[in-house]
Amino acid sequence: MTTTSSLPGPCPVPAFEPLRVRGTRHRLRRALRRGRLAPALLLALAAVALAVASGSVPRGGADSSRPAQTARARPPAAAPLVSAPVRIADAETVRLLRPGDRVDVIAAPNSGLGGGGEARVVATGARVAEVPRPGETRSDGGALVVLSVPRPTATALAGAGVTSQLAVTLC
Repeated sequence: MTTTSSLPGPCPVPAFEPLRVRGTRHRLRRALRRGRLAPALLLALAAVALAVASGSVPRGGADSSRPAQTARARPPAAAPLVSAPVRIADAETVRLLRPGDRVDVIAAPNSGLGGGGEARVVATGARVAEVPRPGETRSDGGALVVLSVPRPTATALAGAGVTSQLAVTLC
């Protein structure tokens, strides 16, 4: 029994050179060697780094299930503190103070200068930096205390110390 096959016979495949797509494999290397792409790549990397560092790019991709993180507000910078020497009228009150205590400074106008005004708070929450050693008081009963305060408060304390008697209250 001879059966004829319905399949065509073998066809020879013509010989041809392999196809090569020009430049895709070594394009980046060539561009870097020529110096054309390097500045653009560095600029792009710097932009991405700044975007990630500032938090403007949400982490986890666009389809992340988490909401995008908002930029955190930084607390305002604290004013630099200066040391303000303050003469407190009552030396006995000063003996109650220790370095690190917080005090409010109150100015009462001197009665000898003809001032009949009301007492006012000059500084609030000032930190005591130094207190006098025992026996370091003035003949009029006052004592010198060093406070750490912002510069504008130090100016107000110096002005109030000239025209008023100063007292402290512990916070």
